[in-house]
Amino acid sequence: MLFKKTKSLEDKFNKFLNLTNDAVLILNEGIKCYLEKDKENFDHYLNKLIEHEGKADSIRKDIEIELYQKTLIPESRGDIFDLLENLDDIINQAKETLMEFSIEIPSIPQKYNDDFSKLTEYSINAVNQVVKASRRFIQDPSNVEHNIHKVYHWEKEADRQSEQLKRKVFRDNSIVKLSMKIHLRYFALHIDMVADKAEDVADRLSIYAIKRSI
Repeated sequence: MLFKKTKSLEDKFNKFLNLTNDAVLILNEGIKCYLEKDKENFDHYLNKLIEHEGKADSIRKDIEIELYQKTLIPESRGDIFDLLENLDDIINQAKETLMEFSIEIPSIPQKYNDDFSKLTEYSINAVNQVVKASRRFIQDPSNVEHNIHKVYHWEKEADRQSEQLKRKVFRDNSIVKLSMKIHLRYFALHIDMVADKAEDVADRLSIYAIKRSI
């Protein structure tokens, strides 16, 4: 275990991972409310996600300070810093996605609701698996490949769903304005980027695991 010397550091890391998981669940609820034109609850989830981002930033800084002040796991400190930063990118991307919905208010035809919902689901699945892989990394760095493989699976599914959605939009003759098609593509890209951020974390975890096996 990387944090075997201090329970408090392990607890903080697990709290950070919980916030990462929660962020994409809130994202899912926010997008669902947006598609259902439920503005009141959409705003609630946006504010909740902004609050979650603030909590995550605070815990991340606490972990970094504790690692430095107590000179803990010096051989792995850089890896933990990078891991935290990349996990934080997932939370930031989730928040930015909902924020963009709030700012630009895209007009999404109801027939595309299922397509956007599936894309969100696949991106969330990728994050869920990378959070599990991160927990395994702290407990046993050599035992992360199973979850990393699942991250890659769901990231590819998100890419596939995003591509299908964009192809449908640009071939939809009922959408006359090119600007609207581009707008829909832009929001598909934003949601897909959540899975891309999860893939970035998985890439790093895979490298860290290899380093510890040598």
